[in-house]
Amino acid sequence: MTRLAEAGLESGAGPEIPPGRLGAAARALAWFNAWIVRAGSVALLAAALILTYSVASRYFFKAATDWQDEAAVFCIVGAVFMASAYVQSYRGHIGIELLAHFLPPRANRARAVLVDVASFLFCAFFAWKSWTLWHEAYLEKQTTTSAWAPPLWVPYGLMAFGITLLAVQIALQVAAGLQRRRAA
Repeated sequence: MTRLAEAGLESGAGPEIPPGRLGAAARALAWFNAWIVRAGSVALLAAALILTYSVASRYFFKAATDWQDEAAVFCIVGAVFMASAYVQSYRGHIGIELLAHFLPPRANRARAVLVDVASFLFCAFFAWKSWTLWHEAYLEKQTTTSAWAPPLWVPYGLMAFGITLLAVQIALQVAAGLQRRRAA
C-alpha cells in the first residue's frame, strides 16, 4: 500500500460514499456533480464553437467579433467553477505528494486533514466573497464594458455557486474522514 493510500488520499474509482446520512448527502452531491459536469462539457464545446466562429468570421468576412470573447469566457468560467466539486470528489486537484512519501502514516493522515480543513476555509471564504460580488453586480445591474454589455451577475453567479459546491464537497470529505477515524 502506498503512503497516499494509507492517508486515504489515493484517487479511487469514484467519489467516496460513507455510510449513514453522510452517505445520502454524498450520493446526492455526486449525482448533482455528474449532471453539472455534463452541462460543463456542453459549455466548453459551446466556447470552442464560439471561438472558432469568431476566428473564421474575422478572417474570411472581416466581421467584428465583439460578443464572442465574452460569451466564450462566460462559458469557460461556468464550466471550470461548476465542475470543481466533481474533480474534488475524485481527489483530482493537484496535490503536493512529496511529504506523503516521507511522513509516517499517522502524521500523513493528520497532514491530510489539516490540508482539507484549510482548503475548506479558503473555499468558504472565496464563496462568501463571490456571493457578495454577485449580489452587488445584480443589484447595481453591472455589465461588461463592451458594446454587447452582458450582465456581470451571470459569471459571478456561476463562480459563486461553483465554489460553494466545492466548499460543500470538501466539508463532506472532511466529515467522512472524521467518521472513518471514529469508526476505526
